[in-house]
Amino acid sequence: MDAETDSLLADSLAKAEEAAAGVMPMGADELFDDFFFNFASNRKLQLERISFPLKVQGEGKQRVINRSQWKMDVFFMQQDYYTLIFDSEQQMDLVKDTTVSETVVEKIDLQKNMVRQYLFSRASGRWMMMSINDQTLQRNDNAPFLSFYQHFVSDSVFQQQCLADQMVFSGPDPDDDFQQIEGVITPDQWGAFAPEFPQNLIYNIVYGQQHAAATRKILVLRGIANGLGVEVTFKQHRGRWKLTKLAM
Repeated sequence: MDAETDSLLADSLAKAEEAAAGVMPMGADELFDDFFFNFASNRKLQLERISFPLKVQGEGKQRVINRSQWKMDVFFMQQDYYTLIFDSEQQMDLVKDTTVSETVVEKIDLQKNMVRQYLFSRASGRWMMMSINDQTLQRNDNAPFLSFYQHFVSDSVFQQQCLADQMVFSGPDPDDDFQQIEGVITPDQWGAFAPEFPQNLIYNIVYGQQHAAATRKILVLRGIANGLGVEVTFKQHRGRWKLTKLAM
């Protein structure tokens, strides 16, 4: 995780602490992450930033949730981490892009094979939740990768089969906390380096990027309290996903 990303996350968390006192910090609407940490941390702010009556669509049906019916959603704020899925390093730059005006937060339930999408839009400088869309995992833009990931994290034998012969590795030097080491690891070394992958519920934030037909995925696990992160790169070759890179 680069220093700039660490700084952005720390700033977002600091602003979320201000929001817990019931005040939306100045500038929190510039970056979606700043807004969202505030949004997920304070009930009053959350109610102010939802467009009621809120439309909920799914399985060919539509209903609405009125303000009095809304139950606060803390999303991933009570976890130690959250997850993001990108197709490239260029897409990852969208996190820091102040011109982004449409985003989707996805709650991906791998056990139920369902994805709940929270659609946000920024108009007149204010982020608002505009609607919710429920869909089966198979209808999600990331469906092929999510189906693979579901198998990858639940089957240790399959996981071992999906490791590249040599995986590019970068991470902290165990002998020096201020230095990074780079090299390669092989499948027989994987157990010593493998991060703990979430198995049941993951999140994704779509900052306007497109996922269709991508043959490369970067799964980011980002710590909430400490700003630490892990980036795992998968590439698809001849219809099979392989883990090719691990950055810690």
